Amino acid sequence: MNTIQQDKDQQRLSPAMTTLAGGLFVFFWASGFVSAKFGFPYAEPFTFLSLRFLLALAILIPMCLIWRAAWPRGIVLIGHVVIAGFLVQTVYLIGVFYGIWLGVSTGVVALIVGLQPLLTGALAGLVLGETVTARQWSGLALGFAGLALVVAEKVDFAGSEGWGAALCAMSLIGITIGTLYQKRFCASVDIRCSVAIQNAVSFLVIAPLALSLETLRIDWTGEFVFALTWSAVGLSVIAIALYYLLMRHGAAAKVTSLIYLSPPTTALMGWLLFGETFSVTALLGLAVAVLGVALANRRAA
Repeated sequence: MNTIQQDKDQQRLSPAMTTLAGGLFVFFWASGFVSAKFGFPYAEPFTFLSLRFLLALAILIPMCLIWRAAWPRGIVLIGHVVIAGFLVQTVYLIGVFYGIWLGVSTGVVALIVGLQPLLTGALAGLVLGETVTARQWSGLALGFAGLALVVAEKVDFAGSEGWGAALCAMSLIGITIGTLYQKRFCASVDIRCSVAIQNAVSFLVIAPLALSLETLRIDWTGEFVFALTWSAVGLSVIAIALYYLLMRHGAAAKVTSLIYLSPPTTALMGWLLFGETFSVTALLGLAVAVLGVALANRRAA
């Protein structure tokens, strides 16, 4: 039985569990920009990410050993996990973090990587054999429109030229292809072990970049420790595991549509934590994004 059929044959999550997992995923995924804002003043991007992956591994490896999770067997299956993780985590995070570091506004970053659900929907049929209905396409389009409204006042194209924009585009391609690859080839792998292996791969790639390109200077403030801990636990452990869980039990285009809710949630967090403005336009965008995600995820009658 091929991996696509294995994925289809697995028992789906109940509507209540799907809603809970989806809500938690959006919350933790959206907190990524917040943790970056707390951490960036105190460490360079590759240094921050190296520590993040190292801390995540300190949690994941004992977790897998204590729970006796089944590690993937065979070089081919392990290779699939490594490739998926390199694309979803390593490539994506290098592009986003260094894009912001180079001056690309968070609004531009959100717009570029926000194309992921549309791109995933376009490729899901070819790669996974999934059908994206007209209703789901309408929901994906509405979700992107809502995203554009949310970030409209924060978009600064003057800072998006050159390497920064290219890195953000690299993130978009990486997470889109990696998501489809994870669902296509890694459906049988224990998610805990998959996430652990992928964090290890990311550390092994990014740590040498930090050593060769950055000063490794870290200011160990309370804000930095909080940002690092939240980023490692909330994002590199919880968020990515929930993402894979939802992807395993649902259609790729439907699950990735949840990402449209991330920038609005981040904007709300910025308003609550940093006193950032949340305009009427952004509020309208939030409503449109929620409508789009609901439409994309609505069960067929």
